[in-house]
Amino acid sequence: MVIEHLEIEPLSAILGARVTGLDLAQETPEPVKQEMRDAFHKYGVLCFSRQTLEPDDQIRFASVFGRADASKMGRPVANEGKERERGIMLITNIRENGQPIGALPDGEMHFHSDGSHRDVPYRATTLYAVQIPSRGGETKFANLYEAYNALPEATKARIDDLKAGYIYDVYATLRDQVNESADNLSNSVHPLVKTHPATGRKSLYLSRLMTRNIVGMDRAESDKLLGELFDHAERPEFVYAHVWSVGDLLIWDNRCLNHARNDFPAEEIRLMRRVTVSESV
Repeated sequence: MVIEHLEIEPLSAILGARVTGLDLAQETPEPVKQEMRDAFHKYGVLCFSRQTLEPDDQIRFASVFGRADASKMGRPVANEGKERERGIMLITNIRENGQPIGALPDGEMHFHSDGSHRDVPYRATTLYAVQIPSRGGETKFANLYEAYNALPEATKARIDDLKAGYIYDVYATLRDQVNESADNLSNSVHPLVKTHPATGRKSLYLSRLMTRNIVGMDRAESDKLLGELFDHAERPEFVYAHVWSVGDLLIWDNRCLNHARNDFPAEEIRLMRRVTVSESV
């Protein structure tokens, strides 16, 4: 089957689009790959529904958008420098002998951008739904372009040149679960406002889960300003909540979006497969 153009339908007024007519278990033609990249930059989140994908299919898809951070199941690509090896990650509450078989198993997760605790954050994240609970577990996305645009001009002028510290504990899903004084946590510093390299648009770059302080600012003042910005960025008018179906494959842009997870029944299984995309191709 020859695909000439993507079939695209917006998921909401604020962000996201559903792409139909593609079987991602098959090789995608080069012109369609470029359409996918263009749509990714336009909508921030793309959803490909009713997919039946093996790990290698998801890796091949992720590679359309940059460097997929895995080679194949069980053989992660070794990163440069101090970064540990990464591969496919299972996001699941399944346990064997009382131990989770994957990561981030349970409950709610605060808004964040994947990899913002690293010196070079992840460009994008892909997540594939293998098994979902009967209710809950939605992934919420916040449009940080629009959050920035809606700020008063005085606030924009105040924050445009600020930098913030980002800290993350890989076991944490909520802000108060992170002990920022621990000396073994991944941490980084990034501008509080970033310009997207592909679109040229400015966005906020901060999150309730990972952003801890504004560099050079009194801590009380920093906490107050960050709290106001967290609340602003999470306003309902900037947020789309994705209700998952089995076979959904999502990719989202970590450079201009935050995402979070709603709680779900602890007795039900949620199994998702994640492959991230790095900046270098």
